[in-house]
Amino acid sequence: MPTIYDLKPSFQRLLRPVCDWLARQGITPNQLTVGTALISLAQGLWLALAPGARLPLLILPLVLFVRMGLNAIDGMLAKENGLQSRLGAVLNELGDVVSDTVLYLPFALIPGVNPVLVVLMVIAGILAEMTGVVTVQIGASRRYDGPLGKSDRAFLFGCIAFILGVGIKPGVWIDVVLTVSLLLSFYTIYNRVRRGLRENT
Repeated sequence: MPTIYDLKPSFQRLLRPVCDWLARQGITPNQLTVGTALISLAQGLWLALAPGARLPLLILPLVLFVRMGLNAIDGMLAKENGLQSRLGAVLNELGDVVSDTVLYLPFALIPGVNPVLVVLMVIAGILAEMTGVVTVQIGASRRYDGPLGKSDRAFLFGCIAFILGVGIKPGVWIDVVLTVSLLLSFYTIYNRVRRGLRENT
């Protein structure tokens, strides 16, 4: 099932000049990973301290786009410069989960948004990424199957943030969007388990 993650190779080609420049500056993948997590933490705190405020909501899609770019670049830096490490692998997975949590959980504080659905979405996202990592333990590859992977969640919350940021009030529409997204998240977990098991047979 196609997801935004499938666009990664094309996205990486666009980011090639930035990656090469960072490599020349001596920036390491781990520094980039930690820096990305700190940017996410700062944005998440802003959202949490001003729930429903328009400016942080409008800035969020930009932060999510920058985060997606930095995530792509740190992998390129590691693979192409012989800088892959076990610490880097751990930081990469933990950084993604921490960033997702701090960026999306503050939506639960926005008046009119169902906090239970937001919390469940965050938990489902964590479980989906955990499932993708666990498949490695059974001899399969790290699974990124959709329909609602990390990049898709970023696009979803970025769109919600933009809609709220331009002044559209939360209502039944956001409950429907989050409920459907939650179901797609559960299907993503199922897909990753199924394909991981199939790959290992």
